Amino acid sequence: MKDLLIAIASGLVEDKEAVTVDRDEPDEEGIVVYHLHVAPDDMGRVIGKQGKIAKAIRTVMRAGAGRVNEKIMVEID
Repeated sequence: MKDLLIAIASGLVEDKEAVTVDRDEPDEEGIVVYHLHVAPDDMGRVIGKQGKIAKAIRTVMRAGAGRVNEKIMVEID
């Protein structure tokens, strides 16, 4: 899942070297939180107008997590 998030974000940003993802351990509900970090200049590219791109990223990640029976949440830091 981490590799999928990195691949998606790398396709959107200019500074591909600044894309990193941290993964938290599952909480009591079994939800794994992924923290996406990008360069400050690329933040707008990842969030998009009115958060549409960020919402699409979260939707794709949830769909991928469903295939491996995992509950996830993506936060863009």
